[in-house]
Amino acid sequence: MLTLPVYLDYNATTPCDPRVVDTMLPFFTRQFGNAASSTHAYGWQAAEAVQIAREQVATLIQAEPGEIFFTSGATESDNLAIKGVFSMYAGKGNHIITVATEHKAVIDTCRHLEKMGANITYLPVNREGLIDLQELEASIRHDTILIAIMYANNETGVIQPIKQIGAIAKKHNVIFFTDATQAAGKISIDVQRDDIDLLALSAHKFYGPKGCGAIYVRRKGPRVKLRPLIDGGGHEKGIRSGTLNVPGIVGLGKAASLADAEMLPYTERIQKLRDHLETALLQTGKVILNGSPAHRIPNTTNLSFRNTNSGVLMRIFSKDFAVSSGSACTSALMEPSYVLKAMGLSDELAYGSIRFSLGRFTTEEEIAYVIEKLKNI
Repeated sequence: MLTLPVYLDYNATTPCDPRVVDTMLPFFTRQFGNAASSTHAYGWQAAEAVQIAREQVATLIQAEPGEIFFTSGATESDNLAIKGVFSMYAGKGNHIITVATEHKAVIDTCRHLEKMGANITYLPVNREGLIDLQELEASIRHDTILIAIMYANNETGVIQPIKQIGAIAKKHNVIFFTDATQAAGKISIDVQRDDIDLLALSAHKFYGPKGCGAIYVRRKGPRVKLRPLIDGGGHEKGIRSGTLNVPGIVGLGKAASLADAEMLPYTERIQKLRDHLETALLQTGKVILNGSPAHRIPNTTNLSFRNTNSGVLMRIFSKDFAVSSGSACTSALMEPSYVLKAMGLSDELAYGSIRFSLGRFTTEEEIAYVIEKLKNI
């Protein structure tokens, strides 16, 4: 039976998979120990559960368990990666390269560091949302310490050429950080293959709990060092102090394990549904696809509706389905998406954009319903 409103905003957050919840529950009650308590069984049980989760997250991205450190989510991981490198490698330089379409967690962190003396290069993107690799390499200087480029864009789903970026960074001995928040759990990630030195992810983007994430920090070839944001207790080998959120970490680990095991059938099914939705709407002749049709995660489509304000459109069907606009509302003033504007879209098309992001629990019936409703509108 169809339940309204239909949820098509999985890039914003996902519901916890019931299997994840079941795995977490004992750690709220019976196995409630502090993972840092090393003198009794309660602490040992918690520490063992954290280690299992560390291994599960490492497997998802082809890393070593000792390279995974738990945080409160991708925003903290982004801050830790960028600020941690800026502080630790200040003796080498202060130049950071990023992209104009990065998530605000990266953009705002870079803006903050500019006030502290950092020199930031914001690379442009083309109409499909992709960077120019030659421009990236030409931007590297003797004082460049970090390249920070997201794996997949949260608004358009566009995947950057990560392997080539990693090769360029390695060639010039520059640390490469990628915010993989939208990619982790949806597509295959291999930090070794792609020469990724730092990576951020968040549990709630792939059916785990909110408030828990991780950062991958390469420990050899080269070993990357970070100056911590939080001091006090030396938890997580000094990378991130604070009592570990054991239930959340257990949930993150289980979500990572499920995503890894079920990725192929998930990708095939969800891409088929996404393409069906997209094709049906594009055939109306009143809709434009934003971003690369070939290089994107399988669950996302960003569409602009001609001669239509997305805010008005979403209010019309707010009781029928839940989606996101490409615009952000700041102080009650609608502004066109900076991501879409950076891709060269006009204000009209940017204002008319809507992101549809499907997920594990999206059904054929739901997509058929959304198509019918939108065509009628």
